[in-house]
Amino acid sequence: MSEDNKVVAELRENFGKGFARRLRAAGKIPAVIYGHGTEPQHVALPGHQVALLIRRANALLDLDIAGKDQLVLVKDVQKDPVRQIIEHIDLIVVKKGEKVQVDVPVVITGEPFSGTVAMLDATSVSLEVEATHIPQNIEVSVEGAEDGTQITAADLTLPKGATLVTEPETLVVGVSVPLDTLAADEEIAEADAEVAEEQSEEAESAEEGDDK
Repeated sequence: MSEDNKVVAELRENFGKGFARRLRAAGKIPAVIYGHGTEPQHVALPGHQVALLIRRANALLDLDIAGKDQLVLVKDVQKDPVRQIIEHIDLIVVKKGEKVQVDVPVVITGEPFSGTVAMLDATSVSLEVEATHIPQNIEVSVEGAEDGTQITAADLTLPKGATLVTEPETLVVGVSVPLDTLAADEEIAEADAEVAEEQSEEAESAEEGDDK
């Protein structure tokens, strides 16, 4: 566990929207810790530090609560929809070696065959993985992939010790020719056909003239 993830949390006994607003005004984030059959713990976290840590999906925090260490997984982050200020965080108690189920983002790497595009059909996949070894993302290479290529969850290369929870046949990435390209090709083909037809008619007219 990195020291960068060490966060000093303050226990809080006051609740309600008014107190939460005062916490946020003081640069702190109200949070609740759940899990392992224990009573929920209400804490206040340092706003700036935690905001940086939770930019990555499934962030793991090593909390110092009144001198006791507690490993937690960020489960839900509530933000103001307009100002994007973090209003509240839900945390889940985890233990080293324990497996958790998480949604991990999928990232496309490489370039598909010329004239095609790769589209993410599933932006994330569910995995069961050790709490202290959650991957930041799952990379999918589309290097040289041709039109019609389909990559499913079963085709993904998972980190050691990870188990796929998402249905194996779930489409993750599809490679295809863009519709506008197809439309442009059809227009070009139609234009070529019209030119060819006009040339043929001109040739026939010329032949008829020669016959006279």
